This record gives sequence, C-alpha cells and structure tokens, in this order.
Amino acid sequence: MQAAVITGPQQALLEDAPRPEPGPGQVVLRLEGSGVCASSVPVWEGRSWFEYPQAPGAPGHEGWGRVAAVGPGVQGLAPGDRVAALSYRAHAEYDLAQADAVVPLPAALDGQPVPGEPLGCAVNIFRRSDIQAGQTVAIVGIGFLGCLLTQLAVHAGARVIAVSRRAFSLDFARQCGAQHLVTMDDHARVIEQVRALTDGRWCERVIEATGLEWPLQLASELTAERGRLVIAGYHQDGLRQVNVQLWNWRGLDVINAHERDPRAYVDGIRAAIGLMAQGVLDPQPLYTHRLPLDRLGEALELTRTRPDGFMKALVTT
Repeated sequence: MQAAVITGPQQALLEDAPRPEPGPGQVVLRLEGSGVCASSVPVWEGRSWFEYPQAPGAPGHEGWGRVAAVGPGVQGLAPGDRVAALSYRAHAEYDLAQADAVVPLPAALDGQPVPGEPLGCAVNIFRRSDIQAGQTVAIVGIGFLGCLLTQLAVHAGARVIAVSRRAFSLDFARQCGAQHLVTMDDHARVIEQVRALTDGRWCERVIEATGLEWPLQLASELTAERGRLVIAGYHQDGLRQVNVQLWNWRGLDVINAHERDPRAYVDGIRAAIGLMAQGVLDPQPLYTHRLPLDRLGEALELTRTRPDGFMKALVTT
C-alpha cells in the first residue's frame, strides 16, 4: 500500500509500506479518506517531544472507508461494509483497527465522507455540556467543532451566541443556526455585547473551543452564576492562567470535556452517525478543503495556518 509519512518537521512524503494483516479481533480498512486534526499540528511543526519519521499513516485517526478483511473472532462486520473507525494510522490506503472501534455507516450516508472521531467528539462535548431548551449558550471559537456544537445546541432549543475572531467563521455559525454573532476582537467590548444580549444575566452554558488562553479567560466571564463552563479547546502549548476567584464567586461548574477512553470516543462516533442520518448534524458544508493523500503536508499546513475560508481539511485515497 501507499501511506503518507511525516519524515521531519513540515515534511511529508508518500511512501510504500506493508499492508497490515488483521489479528484476532481486528479489522483491516480500505480507507476512502481521513480528516486532518488540529491535534496533529504539533507533530507537523516539529515540537521537541516527537520522533521522526512517524509511522506510515500516523497520526491519522479520523478515517472512514470499507472493511477489507476481518481477523479471527470478529462478528458483525464483513468485507465490503462501509464504516467509520477510530484507528491511528489512517493517512494511508489501509489501516488496522480493533473491531469494537469500527462503526457501520447507514445507506443514508452513502457517498459522504465520515471522519468519525471529530464528529464523535462534538457529540460527547455536547452531552457533557448539558444544554437544555431555553438556555443561552455562548460558543467561543467557531471552527469545525464550534459549528457542529452550534447545530446541536440550536436543535436542542438553545439560543446560541457565536463568538469568533474570523468574519467568515461567523457566517458559517449563522448558517448553522446561531442567533447572535459576536466578533472576538476586544475583551471588554465582547463582554459588553454579551452582557447586553443577555440583559446582564450572562450565559447558562459557555463552550470554549479555541485551545487558547485569552478566549478561555473570556469564556469564564461570559458564564452566568451557577452556569457551566465547558473546556472543549485542545490546550497543548503550555500552562494556562485562569480566574479561579471568578469561578468561585459565580459558583461555576467547570467541565474538561476531553475523553480519554476509546470506548467513549466510539460511543460518540456511533451517536454522531445516527444524528447525521436523521439530518440533525450536517458537517458536509464544513469540509472546505479536500486534497489527495500525497498532499497531506498541504492539508496539515492549512490546518496550522487556518486561512480565510478554512474549516476542515480531508485527505482522500
């Protein structure tokens, strides 16, 4: 098979690699494509704790395609089944997955890309946010994840205030149903605008989805007394300072909405697929960049720089 290999900082090549064979309880996938995750940016940038070259197909974990072969003991899956999966070398033509990390796709999603892991993350974050009808929800950071959360919150009957520094992201948020759009340009101005929108009551739920310190601090100030602050951003570049005094004074529930149990990820993927089939979740307009596998480096660079118009990159085989 061929697989993309990150050979060094900001260097990716397409190379020949052995096709995997399934062991007991495993499935080989013939991949149609994989999503490119922002969590892969550090390895692309070459931060000091990574080794090169990366394994062929790594760090791809958002693959979808068809079952090519099943190992001993696998039940309920057969060659030809179209699936999404949580695997770890999905920037390749084939990858190996545990059978219990593979989710069949319904016919309603035929022909659609389904990068399962980020879709499942959105559902899991939404569940842990405990968003209810009638609440006001601020989503700070409108990228792929923020847009999916907007769709889910609006469907739940919440009023959504979308907060983003990028004008085109706010346009996407509007398309996803956000009722109010706030440009994240000045800390005090954003606070005053949200104060006015909520008549000084602030927001019962606030989701921070940037992974940056200032928006996290801003999100804290937008959260109402006894509200819930949900940290969905991936904070991967150092320590954070937060206003615990404010958290105490307002009696906030602070939720770190990151799962570390693969079973929880797979449960989220399964639920997201069901919501897509029902028409509740529609990620298709958010796949703004699609590139062939031999251009993985370009897809990673787009994910790193996030130019105007960018939401999510997919690489296809």
